[in-house]
Amino acid sequence: MIETPPLVDQYCQGVLRTELGLGTFEAQLVRSAAPPAAGTTFFDTQTGFAVRRWCPPLLGLEPHAAPARYLARRRELGAAESARRLLRGSGVAAFLVDTGAAGDLTGPKELALSGDAEAFESVRLELLAEQVADTSGTVSAFLANLAEAVHHAAAGAAAFTCAAAFDGAGTPALAPVPPGPGEVRGAAGRWLAGRARGGAVRDPVLLRHLLWSAVSSGLPLQLHTGAGDPEPLTEFVEATAGLGARLVLLGGPTHHHRHAARLAAAFPHVYADTGPALGRTGSGAAAVLAELLELAPFGKLLFSSGGRRLPELHAVGALAFREALGRVLGGWVAEGSWSWRDAERVAAMVAAGNARRVYRLDGP
Repeated sequence: MIETPPLVDQYCQGVLRTELGLGTFEAQLVRSAAPPAAGTTFFDTQTGFAVRRWCPPLLGLEPHAAPARYLARRRELGAAESARRLLRGSGVAAFLVDTGAAGDLTGPKELALSGDAEAFESVRLELLAEQVADTSGTVSAFLANLAEAVHHAAAGAAAFTCAAAFDGAGTPALAPVPPGPGEVRGAAGRWLAGRARGGAVRDPVLLRHLLWSAVSSGLPLQLHTGAGDPEPLTEFVEATAGLGARLVLLGGPTHHHRHAARLAAAFPHVYADTGPALGRTGSGAAAVLAELLELAPFGKLLFSSGGRRLPELHAVGALAFREALGRVLGGWVAEGSWSWRDAERVAAMVAAGNARRVYRLDGP
């Protein structure tokens, strides 16, 4: 076994406080705009099988317990106790929590208490703008208050994150130059005028203003790499080189993991996330992790579970990562390519050390 320190989960969200039945649990298990087809179940996915492999023992059941039996045990324990056991069983010592997700979710303090761990906030830029807009009557007041809010958040948070930097077509929010003052005022005016029709920040100019404000803040900026054309991301990375910013590229589809790893290899200020792909690929997690370790320097990869809403996803992300890391590095040791000492040193870097350094969790 490759020994690793307690993990730093460098990107996750809170967990639901409510009790869940079979249908509502399945709806959170896999990201999908539609329910499973008639006669099928989302438990019959790599994620579903991974949950059944790793989570039942944490709740006192045998591995691979049937979904109905597992959920009955979950209801018997209650949502809070189930979350406590799952989070503590994950081996995570510190969570970086994106507080911008919708729903009745636990915040960093609750997650820390439940998981017997530290927790730090990753401030969602879009939500920050929406909160400022609720207390700003004019465009000038909004922009002034937004600048103050970014400065205030940078003093207390571990990172900024942006979920809307990409849309399905590759939004121009990641343009390689910040927008001019006139562009920003125009975009802010349009968005504020349309707030009654739905308040989410989607205007690419306003998003670009938020992203470049975060770059200037000194905090690491987490970017969801999403789908679509990766070229805008590459241009943004090139434009931010040498500015003192640290960019952490969060996992999207597998081909975006590869692109993120290559960018981390090419640019000193860029880091790549191992991400929730390990949980989603289940028994194939070791192959995904091995590819990332082949593409990016070891000091540029950071573990995250990508856990959201279900504590099972936090646990699966962590436990699948540990097993995959042990399989990959242990295999290289067994064939004589690596020493045990080097394997454990690299494991410690990816599991926790890199994140502690990038986010300065142990101080300046």
